[in-house]
Amino acid sequence: MARTGNRSSRSAGAKDGVAPVRRPEVRLPPLVEYEGEGLEPDGDYDGVLFGGTDLVDASGPGARFMDCELRGCALDRTELVRARFIDSVLTGMRGVGTDLAGASLRDVEIVDARLGGVQLHGAVLERVLVRGGKIDYLNLRTARLKDVVFEGCVLSEPDFGEARLVRVEFRDCVLKRADFSAVRMESVDLRTVAELDIARGVERLAGAVISPSQLMELAPAFAAQIGVRVEA
Repeated sequence: MARTGNRSSRSAGAKDGVAPVRRPEVRLPPLVEYEGEGLEPDGDYDGVLFGGTDLVDASGPGARFMDCELRGCALDRTELVRARFIDSVLTGMRGVGTDLAGASLRDVEIVDARLGGVQLHGAVLERVLVRGGKIDYLNLRTARLKDVVFEGCVLSEPDFGEARLVRVEFRDCVLKRADFSAVRMESVDLRTVAELDIARGVERLAGAVISPSQLMELAPAFAAQIGVRVEA
């Protein structure tokens, strides 16, 4: 395990050779309140506001959400396998065991989520902002992330195993016991991570940018990977 801490608020971006992340710019139209119950498989939701909707145990595999806002919804065990979220905002989501395996998120903002055991393996995230909140046991194995920002959030034991990360920034957030096993990275910015705790995959950080202080704290883990003994 490798663990570092860095409280820098220094701005990250194109400077220092780091490719800038393209953030989502979501502008929602006037929305219509959702008056249904649960979700429909392959349902098509366009310009809909789900305000405090109880979606516990709801099943909507293949559903499409475009120009939607989900605000304060309960998502315990909600099945959204292969769902598509486009130009949408998810605020104050709560739930455990939400299944979004193989889902597609494009131009999406996720704000102040409190989730546990979220399944996003095999998902595709493009221009996604995850801001605030706490997500435990986030499963992103084999997922593809492009232009994604994790900002001011806590990710406890996230699994990025075999995922592909391109232009991803972890900004002022906490990563606890992160699994980067077999991950592929390109322009991944970890420099302003408040707490960087890598359980597995420290040798897979090629393509990431870290700060000098993080390098010093990760040095023992790097040395162990290449078989170097450090003794006084």
